[in-house]
Amino acid sequence: MAVYITGDTHGDFRRIGDFCFSMGTKRDDVMIVLGDAGLNYFGDERDTARKTGVSRTRMTYLMIHGNHEMRPETLDGYRLIQWNGGMIYQEERFPNLLFAKDGEIYRLGGKDVLVVGGAYSVDKEYRLRMGYRWFSDEQPSGEIKEYVKQQLDRVGWKVDVVLSHTCPRKYEPVEHFLPGIDQSKVDKSTENWLDMIEDRLDYKEWYCGHWHINKRINKLTFLFHDIRLFN
Repeated sequence: MAVYITGDTHGDFRRIGDFCFSMGTKRDDVMIVLGDAGLNYFGDERDTARKTGVSRTRMTYLMIHGNHEMRPETLDGYRLIQWNGGMIYQEERFPNLLFAKDGEIYRLGGKDVLVVGGAYSVDKEYRLRMGYRWFSDEQPSGEIKEYVKQQLDRVGWKVDVVLSHTCPRKYEPVEHFLPGIDQSKVDKSTENWLDMIEDRLDYKEWYCGHWHINKRINKLTFLFHDIRLFN
């Protein structure tokens, strides 16, 4: 089994489909998508059509929760099942499209992997004004944060890898902030919380999406279109 990792897809999986074809991947290979997969965005048959197409590729997908999509636990049809040492959300109709539960620690590619999704939408007002979807539960709740703490307490605050959607505050790529956004009005509570985790956690690698860039800084890697080997 090979494990790969990439950034946000926003419903467009063509680059992954091309990758699967060129690499001759198998159904038990895993592709990690670092949030905003875009498969639970509309809440109607358009999502079903996307899932049908993506599920036909020779790959199992592990998708982190982003900020431009519904949480699977709020949707009918998803069930929690055991997978690689943790719990994941799965629809019976699409068994290879898996959604990570925030705070779970999976054994993946020979590594202990913590997953923490969610982020704030800096374009919230624009999205609401234009009639695009915005999700009030886009950021981790207090309950999720407490669960993450409990999980880290259980393993002595040591994992090999962290997968998140956004990044710890200290690593925010300020050079890629959207123009015209008043940063003083941006809710950075998730980034601040991840900062506190990063300060305390013993880890080797951290991957995040959200920012639509490919960049490496210290032990943290931002991914967008790049597809990397994870194991």
